[in-house]
Amino acid sequence: MHNPVLDAIAARRSIRAYAKEQITSEQLDAILAAGLAAPSARNTQPWHFTAVQDAALIARVNEAARAQILLTCPEDMRARIAAPDYSVFHGAPTVIFLSCPPPTQMRYAHTDTGMAIENMTLAAHSLGLGSVILGMPREAFAGPEADALRRALHFPEGYDFCLALAVGVPTAGKEAHPVEPDRVTILR
Repeated sequence: MHNPVLDAIAARRSIRAYAKEQITSEQLDAILAAGLAAPSARNTQPWHFTAVQDAALIARVNEAARAQILLTCPEDMRARIAAPDYSVFHGAPTVIFLSCPPPTQMRYAHTDTGMAIENMTLAAHSLGLGSVILGMPREAFAGPEADALRRALHFPEGYDFCLALAVGVPTAGKEAHPVEPDRVTILR
């Protein structure tokens, strides 16, 4: 069965190589609108999106994340993460930070925010852009700059980092990973 939504889901890839050119305002607006259209438990819409195109702010979050990651990462990752050109955002010119309340305050906020970011990545793909969903930037919010970064990124009071979406014009493609059909059970 083929339709545009199923085709987009099957064709989308996690892209980790981007051109320096910035995405357009129209593209960014469409991606954010797709996120806002996501379903949420009891329609709470618990997310907040902070779209960052300021290279200095992206670099600041990257450096804070790298510093924390280097404290605990396995030895086999250390050289790659310590390299001066390493970026948890893979050089994307736009990063959308998704924040939400902790599960102790809003039980399904992380699940709801996950649905929003999936809408965003599918929208980016449909616009000819690449994207990758990121959890690693969370480390920036576990270090000494955490509060300052929350303020710089305009997270609402009581909200914390949930996920990030790196977005840009892809410079490299990627083959699909094999699917695991044995991870599905159908009971009829």
